[in-house]
Amino acid sequence: MALLLETEQVTRVPILRVNVSAITMPRAAATVKDAILQGKRIRLIFCTTHTLVESQSDPRLMDAVNGSDVVAPDGMPLVWLCNARGGKGTRRVYGPDAMLAFCEYGLQLGWRHYFYGSRDETLEALKTRLAQRFPGLAIAGSYSPPFRPLSPEEDQEIVGRINAAEPDLIWVGLGMPKQELWMAEHRPRLDAPALLGVGAAFDFHSGIVRQAPLWMQRSGTEWLFRLAQEPRRLWKRYLIGNSRFLWLLGREILTRR
Repeated sequence: MALLLETEQVTRVPILRVNVSAITMPRAAATVKDAILQGKRIRLIFCTTHTLVESQSDPRLMDAVNGSDVVAPDGMPLVWLCNARGGKGTRRVYGPDAMLAFCEYGLQLGWRHYFYGSRDETLEALKTRLAQRFPGLAIAGSYSPPFRPLSPEEDQEIVGRINAAEPDLIWVGLGMPKQELWMAEHRPRLDAPALLGVGAAFDFHSGIVRQAPLWMQRSGTEWLFRLAQEPRRLWKRYLIGNSRFLWLLGREILTRR
């Protein structure tokens, strides 16, 4: 990654009432770097069309997304729309790529990483593969929460465990919208400078799920690859969700005229 400069004010581009950051990967990394150096507490969300669609009917999610310090354009449609609506120079900030980029960049800075979410076997594979890829990577810890609501006592115990590990970055892989809501709720209680919700990145980098070819990622057709891999789980998100996104966007465009 190129040398990072101190961050300036990032333009926000409204898309379906979600204020998407007109940002690039180096600028996103610089935001994290500044938070760590200055002792700030930030939330970084990787926003997709799925995030936009679900936010329309979930006020809590809309507030959690718009309340984040960075709403990075994770999908190509958001990149295209940001550039078309005044956010010139916006590039895709893809959650799985950001995890690798920040792990690499943080090596020289001593960044400590914590992984929250998924299953124990996924977390162990993820940590092993990242440590092999980035020798010297500082892994502060990981935790796989149970698939049920936590009691207040359990939740406080987990917060204490994470804070005791003293991470700089907490990678949250609970899936959307759980991770966005969890980060919004827990941001005031967690000492780590940066919370980052990365969805499927845990599955990709643990080797459990294959990523789409690079040409599909760049052309905006990655969803077809993922749908082919997990049709029973993802058909509703992509076939119905994508259609709804196009309908909502078309209505917004007509209203703006």
